[in-house]
Amino acid sequence: MEDFEQLLAASRTAVERWVKARVSGRADAEDILQETWLAAFQSFPSLRQRTSFLPWILGIARRKCADWYRAQARNREVPMESLPERPDTSAGESAVEETLERLPERDRMMLRLFYAENLSQRQIAARLRIPEGTVKSRMSAARSRFRAAYPYQPKGEIQMKNEQTLTLPDLLPAYTIEWSNEPAFPVVCEELMGWFVIPRLGERLVWGMYDLPSRKLDIAYEMRVLGPASVHGLDGVAIRASVLRQAALDSGDPMREAVNDSSGGQEEWIFIGQEKDGYTRFLSAEHLEQGVRKLTTFLDGEAFMDSWGFGEDNRGMPTHLEPKGTIQRSGSVITVGEAAAAAPVDVVGRCDLTLNGKKHETICLMDLGMYMEGMVSEQFISRDGRTVLWRRFNRDDWAVERYGGRWSELLPENERITVNGQVYVHWYDCLCVR
Repeated sequence: MEDFEQLLAASRTAVERWVKARVSGRADAEDILQETWLAAFQSFPSLRQRTSFLPWILGIARRKCADWYRAQARNREVPMESLPERPDTSAGESAVEETLERLPERDRMMLRLFYAENLSQRQIAARLRIPEGTVKSRMSAARSRFRAAYPYQPKGEIQMKNEQTLTLPDLLPAYTIEWSNEPAFPVVCEELMGWFVIPRLGERLVWGMYDLPSRKLDIAYEMRVLGPASVHGLDGVAIRASVLRQAALDSGDPMREAVNDSSGGQEEWIFIGQEKDGYTRFLSAEHLEQGVRKLTTFLDGEAFMDSWGFGEDNRGMPTHLEPKGTIQRSGSVITVGEAAAAAPVDVVGRCDLTLNGKKHETICLMDLGMYMEGMVSEQFISRDGRTVLWRRFNRDDWAVERYGGRWSELLPENERITVNGQVYVHWYDCLCVR
């Protein structure tokens, strides 16, 4: 069985990511994986095409997951996790019922238990045998999707809708950040990391990157959710990221590489994104390169994870944000304890962000190197879970050979902060408009 061991070693990570994306409980996922390995080993002699090993073993994993769901359904009063992600095609009589029928089954169940059966969130958690926090996040997502789908286009009727034009200013508006002594408020932020869009029907925004200290807009994107989508049996939504504008930058401009990296040299990307169990994640990314459409998915190992994957097994970014105490901030001085993760992310405080004369109550989420080593970001998120402003800082010695100098030399006018005594220099800002 030497061939089996070699083929399994090459496919193991992809199968693990697929199963763990389908089954939330880590212990349950491990049980399913063990059953998959055993079934694959026993059936391997019947596999004729060795080149088909990955789809073949994924088929076994899919059947083992289905067996697990059926077992859960027999043991639970309401089989929440066994319900399909996709909505039924049947529709009720009323506008509300028709809108409900357009939602995923999980959303319909949450809304009906709460509004029709008048159960509290605690009672729903007890009935479904899931944590109350999970009920809260699923209820919030179900309400948002219902609002996005209602009012909907009635059957057999053509409905015209004028969309508001979203534009970004050519120059970054003036802003001030006033830190508060009040504790940071908890926020549910369902945005996909780095692209600011929520993977939910009806979502749309424009965001852009602004050079500093010039404050000029160098590149702008429109993000639009196109509709339901599925990849490797996992349901999400398709999202188009289109470049609306890109400034011509000379080779000596430090922003040129940042702009090129943000788009990957492409005018358009198509993503499939997903919010599940309190995390948001990318499932796939697609672009056109020299006339060839190229697709990578979360099963494609480092080719996907290096650019789009976050967390263990692409678990993604948590949607519930509140201070954990791993990052401490006092003015421009940031400290991280020895017990913190190698690249911690934490809410560091509450502040009033006044942008172009408008005040926003926000929390500040700091990322110390998870997105990229040597980079620190400040993400100012409003009470409704939307990013207003995102700011990037580079460690003073980050990519010195590539850029030909330290950032304090390249951008001497820009703001500086320190992280455990190391200097970081403000590079650029991202502004979001919805």
